[in-house]
Amino acid sequence: MKDAAFEQQMLARAARIALRGHGGGEPNPLVGCVLVDDQGTVIAEGFHRVCGQEHAEAMALRRAGARARGTTAYTTLEPCNHHGRTPPCSDALIRACVRRVVFAECDPNATASGGSARLRAAGIAVAHVRSGPCDDLNEPFRHRIATQLPWVMAKWAQSIDGAIATRSGDSKWISGERSRRLVHRERGRVDVIITGVGSAMTDDPRLTARGVRTRRKALRVLIDPQLTAPHSLALFDTSAAPTLVACLPDRLHAGPANGLRELGIEVSPLGPRGEVRPLLAALARERGVATVLIEAGGGLVGDLLREEIVNEAWIFVAPIIIGDAQARRAARGDAPELIADARQFRLVSSRRRGDDMLLQYRTLRDA
Repeated sequence: MKDAAFEQQMLARAARIALRGHGGGEPNPLVGCVLVDDQGTVIAEGFHRVCGQEHAEAMALRRAGARARGTTAYTTLEPCNHHGRTPPCSDALIRACVRRVVFAECDPNATASGGSARLRAAGIAVAHVRSGPCDDLNEPFRHRIATQLPWVMAKWAQSIDGAIATRSGDSKWISGERSRRLVHRERGRVDVIITGVGSAMTDDPRLTARGVRTRRKALRVLIDPQLTAPHSLALFDTSAAPTLVACLPDRLHAGPANGLRELGIEVSPLGPRGEVRPLLAALARERGVATVLIEAGGGLVGDLLREEIVNEAWIFVAPIIIGDAQARRAARGDAPELIADARQFRLVSSRRRGDDMLLQYRTLRDA
């Protein structure tokens, strides 16, 4: 048996590998697997690349071949134990004569769980070892299972002093080219991109992934409660990507809504007071939406924070200072009197993108 530090190292490695499946593996969990021999040498690795195709354990075992016999498998999630689109990973590990399996988290999906018991019954040693990187990796899947809502990420670029645009609304470009390229990559990996009518009319964005390899084509969603957006917006060109406009229920069959439908735009209802949560629940339930990217101004971001549906924030901090008290901010609408009453987040990662700094935060309730 390897020491605790080695086991944590292998689980962290499996978590990094699992991220390669982002954009292809969802709505399944992102899973990584590392096969290690008795000398601590990595024999093979695998990750869940595409939903419906081989799982991480199956990929690692296929790559290892006969060398899998007697190895220890480190996996980010308990091996599955059900026949779905693919056979159970627990059975594959048993057939390969793996000696030991170390997994970081029990599968929260009752349909697929039970792999650890199946492995033990077959005489394979099993250990459940918690891992910080694996906890972060599995968090979106746990959230989707528990809430039946997609994982929602809000992103914005801001100056050092916290402005996302000048008072006139100019924001091109606060962040640098490398940061913008990363955003395009993420657009090509999520199911839905949401913006608000204010941002759409100010910036006229296309919200498409350009200049990067895409893994899925996101549905663009415009939150326009009163259906005031002009039909000339770039979002309404559905040759680039599909678009859905969400409005108040009493506007769902009004003239503007019918005009959008004639353009090939889908129109769906918000909650009775303009809430976005019912829309997200419907998208998850009816279309299997797992991941959502918010690219919007402070008004909509503030609304979504108050609805408590933002799970993660990607903040690109650029090396500029605007210095204007009336410059626009990333979130509006709250006015806490005490710092203790402000919304709390935890830092997940920080990394440099050119001259920008990308800060990735998650809400404390999802910790």
